[in-house]
Amino acid sequence: MRLIHAVSLVRIQVPRPFLLCYNVSMTKIVSRLRRLRYRLKHDLSIENIVLIVAVVMCLVWTYQSVVAMERNWVLTDRLNTERRELQLLDIEVEMAELENEYYRSDEYQELLARKSANKQLPGEHMVYLPENSEEAKNKHVVVSETEKQEKKEYSNFEKWLRYLFPNK
Repeated sequence: MRLIHAVSLVRIQVPRPFLLCYNVSMTKIVSRLRRLRYRLKHDLSIENIVLIVAVVMCLVWTYQSVVAMERNWVLTDRLNTERRELQLLDIEVEMAELENEYYRSDEYQELLARKSANKQLPGEHMVYLPENSEEAKNKHVVVSETEKQEKKEYSNFEKWLRYLFPNK
């Protein structure tokens, strides 16, 4: 119990400069409030009140107009996005319908029968050929004049001449 009494008897002392600063700032605030009260009492007339209300209404109207334009912009963007997605889905549906139509066609049914069941029409014979060699692949390769010219190395001066005068 003695400890509790000893602790409770200790006083917190605030330094004097802090109190002076507090008093100075409070007196400034109080004097500003008095000036405001005086101005409101003497300068506030019906015309000033109407003017203030008109300015506030204009500011509110301007703010609401900007908010409405932003909302319209967002909704228009969302609508355009939805329209693009709808067009994409329409194209996908059309592609699926064409694909289903192809799968129902006689040509596809015949190709599927030939490929999977090794079926053939009467009078047809299957001929299996070996894979082409590199020599056979390169036998009929045609090299054009431009490719021949591109293979030729030109000096820097000749490159500039060809660039500046392409017809010569």
